[in-house]
Amino acid sequence: MTEEKFIEDLKKNDSDAFKKLYEEYAPKIYGVLKNYVNHDEIEDALQEVFIRIIKGINGFKGLSKLSTWIYRIAVNVGKNYSRKYQRSKETSVDFEDETDQNPNIQAISNTNVKNEVLEELDYQMILNIMEKLDKEERLLIKLRDIDGMSYNEIAEIMEIPLGTVKSKLHYARKKLRQFIEEANLV
Repeated sequence: MTEEKFIEDLKKNDSDAFKKLYEEYAPKIYGVLKNYVNHDEIEDALQEVFIRIIKGINGFKGLSKLSTWIYRIAVNVGKNYSRKYQRSKETSVDFEDETDQNPNIQAISNTNVKNEVLEELDYQMILNIMEKLDKEERLLIKLRDIDGMSYNEIAEIMEIPLGTVKSKLHYARKKLRQFIEEANLV
């Protein structure tokens, strides 16, 4: 199904299209919201994002990709929650989605438990190290390196210039690499 057809189905209030929308985007939105929203409020924030999508889909003009529009809504809802509740830096952020597991960990043979445990510990350590980055740095790395979004999509979602995305991502990666080296993971 093309994106145009999918959007058309959403605008026609097709329940199958909304189900597909939720199944495809809920884990991704959840991952974005974790940057901004306290754990006990994340389900409410997720619901708010989908309400905004449903209410706004008829106004979606297709000037950007649907995913870009959805991520922008998620970031805006997350920022609203962050401002509203003024989260402290001590709040834990975990990029691992409860519905997804690390594909590298899933692929490991059950017979090699030692390697599986070591790899899982390394992955968890990297997630813990990412907590040392600020919200914007974590979001940039998540959108580009975890979700595979283009620089242009990230610029549109975060509402910052393309050059700024590239520059901030470069420094965020450099900072993350330094934290990983300090933790002796490489």
